[in-house]
Amino acid sequence: MNQFLDSASLWLPGILVMTAIVFGSAFFSGSETALFYLSRDDLRRMRSGHAGERLAATLLKDPDRLLTTVLFWNLVLNLAYFSVSLVTAKRLLDAGQPTAAGVLSFGGLVGIIIFGEVAPKSAAVLFCRPIAVLASLPLSIAAKVLDPVLPFLGATTRAMRRIGWPHLKPEPYLEVDDIERAVETSELGVELVRIEQQILGRILELSDMTAEEIMRPRGTYQLWQPPVHLRQIRERGTLPEFLLIAGEDRDTVSFAVDLYDQARLPDENLEKLAEKVVYVPWCATASDTLAKIRSSLVSVATVINEYGETIGIVTEDDILDTLLNPQSSRGKRLLEREPVVMTGDGEIIADGLATLRYLAQRLDIDYDIEDGAPVTVAALIHDELERFPEVGDICRWTRYDMVVIHAGEPGDPIQVRLQPTHGSISDGTDP
Repeated sequence: MNQFLDSASLWLPGILVMTAIVFGSAFFSGSETALFYLSRDDLRRMRSGHAGERLAATLLKDPDRLLTTVLFWNLVLNLAYFSVSLVTAKRLLDAGQPTAAGVLSFGGLVGIIIFGEVAPKSAAVLFCRPIAVLASLPLSIAAKVLDPVLPFLGATTRAMRRIGWPHLKPEPYLEVDDIERAVETSELGVELVRIEQQILGRILELSDMTAEEIMRPRGTYQLWQPPVHLRQIRERGTLPEFLLIAGEDRDTVSFAVDLYDQARLPDENLEKLAEKVVYVPWCATASDTLAKIRSSLVSVATVINEYGETIGIVTEDDILDTLLNPQSSRGKRLLEREPVVMTGDGEIIADGLATLRYLAQRLDIDYDIEDGAPVTVAALIHDELERFPEVGDICRWTRYDMVVIHAGEPGDPIQVRLQPTHGSISDGTDP
C-alpha cells in the first residue's frame, strides 16, 4: 500500500484527467438523453420561454446536427479516456505494480460505464427539462465548433452507406394497407371493435382529406403586424390559441406564437418568441400536412392556393381533433357551435362553413369528394350558381336540395335548409 502511495506521481495525474473526461462524457450522454426525451408539448412551451429554453428548442430543430455533435464529442472523450487509462496502467506495470495496473484498468471501465453513461442518462430521464436547459448553451458552442466538418462527416457516412448497403431504403413505420387489415381482422369486443374501427377509419380518411377541408379560412383569424404587445391582444378580448404574425408582404402568415402558457409571456415584442410556419398547398392531404408539421417541430401550417396566396391555416390540434373526435368539424371549431342542426320539426339547417364531408356524415350518406370539387356548402353554392347567392336560391346536392335561407353581402355568413330533392337545380326559385 505504501509503495502504491509513494508512486502517486505515476497514477494521480492520469486519474485526475480520467475523472475530468468522465464528467465530460457524462455531460454529453446526459444532455443527449434529456434533449431527446422532451415531448412535443415541452418543446412548444419552451419556444415561448426564457433564453435557455428557446435555445434548447432551437437545437432540436435540427436533430441530426445535434446527435452528430453529441456522438462525435462523446467518441473523442471516450478515446481520450482509454488512451490515458492505458498510459497510466503502462506506467504502473513498468514500476512493478501489475495489481494496481489491473485494478486501474478494470475500475476505469466500470467507472465510465456507471458515471459516464448509466447515471447521467438515468438522471436526465428524471429531470429532462432542467438538464436540457442547462446543457443547451455548451451544446450550442460544441455544435458550432463542429459545423465546419459536418459536411465532410455527412459525405463520409453517405459514401459508406452506398458502398456497404447500396440498395438500403428506409421502410415506412406503417402502411395504409396495414391499417386496413387491422380494421378487417380486429377480434375485440363489439363495442371496442366499433370504437377501434372508427379511429382506424378516420386515420384512413386523413389520406383522402385535404388541407382545404380542415383549414381555418382566411378572414376567420387575426393577422398581426410586428411589433406585437400583449396588451394589444388583450384589448381584442380573449387570447387566441396562436398569435399569427405576417411576413414581409404583410399578407402571408409567416410566423406563429403559441399562447398556451399566458403566465410566461412577456409584455412586449411577442414576435421574438415566434416560430416559422410550414407551407402546404391547398390540395395536400391531411396526413401529409400532419407529417410535415411534426417533422418540422412546428404547430401551424399556412395553406397556399395555386397562385401562391394564403387562403388559411391548419394547426396540429385541428388535425388531431379531426382524427380523434368523431363529431369534430371545421365549422364547429370556427363557429363554436354545431354547424349542422336538425330542428324539432325535421328541418336540416347547415352553415356555409360546414364541409360537405361532415354534412354527409351527419346525414349518414356516402359521399366522396372528387379532385377539384367544392369542399364546403358555401363553395358548392357559389360553384353551382356562378354568382353570389340570394335568399331562395336552390342547389342540388346528392339527394337533397339546398335552399339558401340566409345570405347577406359578399363575405357574410350563408345558411341553407336541406330538403329531399323533388326538382331540378334552379336560381331564385321559392322553396
